[in-house]
Amino acid sequence: MYIAIEGIDTAGKSTQISSISKRYPDAIITKEPGGTDIGKEIREIVLSSRAQSKKAEFLLFLADRAEHIKEVIEPNLDKMIISDRSVVSGVAYALVQDEISETAIVHLNRFATGGVYPQKVFLLKLTKEELEYRLSQKELDGIELRGVEYLLKIQDAIIEATKLLNLELVIVDATKQIDEITNEILDNIN
Repeated sequence: MYIAIEGIDTAGKSTQISSISKRYPDAIITKEPGGTDIGKEIREIVLSSRAQSKKAEFLLFLADRAEHIKEVIEPNLDKMIISDRSVVSGVAYALVQDEISETAIVHLNRFATGGVYPQKVFLLKLTKEELEYRLSQKELDGIELRGVEYLLKIQDAIIEATKLLNLELVIVDATKQIDEITNEILDNIN
């Protein structure tokens, strides 16, 4: 089964993936962007905010996604795959940029993935207050520096992206205790 753990920065994706992987010790743990050698370089470019064009940033994500599907996801579809972000985030970020039509976003992502999508998506959803608190506790990267309102738009766009891609979405309250969140995710993995 291929699942994606989605959420804006500081939602607790890494923590949950670590916890879930204890239940599935043989799972393939990966991330997007950055789950391949090329992806690591692309991730660095995007997080550094060096790309001045939002379209260029979108295309970089598509390149990472295509490589990730070919190298990591497709060869392991017979195993449990737990991904930190997925095509869903890519679509969500592109929707918020508002430079590319919804139709083009969906078609280009289908092209990049060959139609291989997570079977289930878990969104770790934060409140504005919790997001503000968590961001105040860390050094911010290029995406986080875009601000709380931007990140909350991304969170809403993640929900929209799952609808556009017709994916099963489970929304989890990311302000709960870590163990509660883990148990909720595990209960929803079939």
